[in-house]
Amino acid sequence: MRIVNVAAAQMGPIQKADSREAVVKRMIALMDEAKAKGADLIVYPELALTTFFPRWYVEDRAEFDNWFEREMPSAATKPLFERAAQHQMAMNFGYAELTPDGHHFNTAILTDKSGKIVGKYRKVHLPGHVEYDTKRSHQHLEKRYFEPGDLGFNVWRELGGIIGMAICNDRRWPETYRVMGLQGVEMVLIGYNTPSVNAEKSEEGVEKRLFHNRLSVQAGAYQNATWVVAVAKAGNEDGHPLFGGSLIVDPNGEIVAEAKTEDDEVLVHACDLDATTFGKTTIFDFARHRRIEHYGLITSRTGAVPPPEK
Repeated sequence: MRIVNVAAAQMGPIQKADSREAVVKRMIALMDEAKAKGADLIVYPELALTTFFPRWYVEDRAEFDNWFEREMPSAATKPLFERAAQHQMAMNFGYAELTPDGHHFNTAILTDKSGKIVGKYRKVHLPGHVEYDTKRSHQHLEKRYFEPGDLGFNVWRELGGIIGMAICNDRRWPETYRVMGLQGVEMVLIGYNTPSVNAEKSEEGVEKRLFHNRLSVQAGAYQNATWVVAVAKAGNEDGHPLFGGSLIVDPNGEIVAEAKTEDDEVLVHACDLDATTFGKTTIFDFARHRRIEHYGLITSRTGAVPPPEK
């Protein structure tokens, strides 16, 4: 067996007024709890250092540069990296990244057990819209404040296995998992901040939204024979609720751990990376069963084009 003891470190709400330093203290407390439970990898949410700021509109986008990190680790986050090294615990968390040449990304990183950054991912599937939309119950302006990720869906050899990353809306797209699956991924780490209310379909309800969360993650895990660890930031952020539902899913698509609250909460599960072998060598043995001669539309077309009418 190749066991990775994974801690899904769900975080409760982060208010607009909360400082980076205060948030990092919470993250360290979760890490300490995870260490006490035997974890050697901790996974935090998307935008773990700040509130979900894309819910607000400003005319001058540069006014929101204060939400972005210009370096990692930063002065505020250095204690988190130091504690991870002290605990010999790898970690994954998301943040808003402002590059030296002025690009804005929704980013996640993976460290090794020494606290060294060994992998970076930038969110590819940005949801929402660019301009203020009066028809929505609330704004979701990721397309205004972020650029689509430019690093692709890579994987890294770490913790004795093959690890990949994605962020939030990426989890709803089968291509996310399949590109990593074609690189032999054995564990996918996903942070998310998802509103409890659908801005364009308020009657949907939180239970339906949690259903779609589970459905997306379980399908991605099963169809690529991989573990998936999906971790929320949840609760009421300045009057804007986010749902929780953090979960760890095994390579058969079964949920093995799931959060019960919308607060800071740690789930720890011993994930055997060898459990991915059966699916990868049977029904999802890609080398034997995939028929790429019929998949051309997947990379040659974005929008759906129905056949001509008769």
